[in-house]
Amino acid sequence: MNDRSPGAGAEQVPAPVTVLAGPTAVGKGTVSAAIRARYPQIWLSVSATTRPPRPGEIDGVHYRFVTEDEFTRLVETDQMLEWAVVHGRHRYGTPRLPVEEAVAAGRPVLLEIDLAGARQVRRTLPEARFVFLAPPDWDTLVDRLVGRGTETPEERTRRLETARRELAAESEFDVTIVNDEVPRATAELAALLGVRDLT
Repeated sequence: MNDRSPGAGAEQVPAPVTVLAGPTAVGKGTVSAAIRARYPQIWLSVSATTRPPRPGEIDGVHYRFVTEDEFTRLVETDQMLEWAVVHGRHRYGTPRLPVEEAVAAGRPVLLEIDLAGARQVRRTLPEARFVFLAPPDWDTLVDRLVGRGTETPEERTRRLETARRELAAESEFDVTIVNDEVPRATAELAALLGVRDLT
């Protein structure tokens, strides 16, 4: 059952894999980066993609950059937990083997993916725990998207329409974390994974 209360789920037994998803501009990447910086014991999945690296991106850190043929082979041999074509061009997905190796090593595993990917993982890895990262309210989400200044007005409109649909999927998730403050949301997510600050 989904629970939006502060600290919800913090005392639950950690699942082998935790999936984090939520609407556009909610701050999934920011929270994931904070997890990587503050909780190195948490294993954060690196997505595979067929797009070329952008300046400053490191293979195996930001993404695993693969050819179209290699991505096709991963899909055809059932080595992807989830995958999708993004913006009608490049493919992105979560390789299965590194996730299984991290679970076998006893590390808490976090997948940060989009809603469609989370739905695929629910089919391929039903034992995972699904966490919805939500904004405090709609106006905050709009402010964050506009404040990024990275989209045209048309793109913002399209993303906000998408965000409304994504917000409607909250009930599909096991737990909701409200991203009102990144450090608090990050600590709550880490606690769900069985990891706590020592201070």
